[in-house]
Amino acid sequence: MAVRLISGKRFEDARGWFSEVYHASAFAKRGVDVAFVQDNQSLSRAQGTIRGLHFQLPPHGQAKLVRCLRGAIFDVAVDLRRGSPTYGRWVGAELSAENGRQLFIPVGFAHGFMTLEPDTEVFYKVSEFYAPASDSGLRWDDPAIGVEWPSLPGGPPLLSEKDEKLPVLAAFDSPFSYDGAPLSLIDV
Repeated sequence: MAVRLISGKRFEDARGWFSEVYHASAFAKRGVDVAFVQDNQSLSRAQGTIRGLHFQLPPHGQAKLVRCLRGAIFDVAVDLRRGSPTYGRWVGAELSAENGRQLFIPVGFAHGFMTLEPDTEVFYKVSEFYAPASDSGLRWDDPAIGVEWPSLPGGPPLLSEKDEKLPVLAAFDSPFSYDGAPLSLIDV
């Protein structure tokens, strides 16, 4: 299953706009045929906050549908599927309240984002409930992955203590299997 960048339609008038942000059958036609079971929301007060690179291990692997409600983020997915020709590679996109885009990240990919504005709110749906014993992640700055994070004024990024201690890709023995679809960012 591919990472998908989803641009929805907005219907604007003098009052503002309306958008249908999730519709199961419409998303299935776009290649996102996943049953979501939990919604999560985060607020990052500081510009330059990084959350990630996170994922859950099987049997609780999570697909995610991410959108930005306020502010803007640089959102990233990293291929962790053993045997994939794009293992360890990443794709990214800017998601903002202004552009309304969403990023779908399948099971088998790490996810992370950097806030590009202060007081940024991110909302995401997941396909499995949070399972603390399956919670995992990788270093945001692992040179083997080489995410090209935006350069922002104000010094180094703000990270949680947990994220500062995450391992590098070379120390990770992936339990995720390659499904035949190499990493690509499909705009639908």
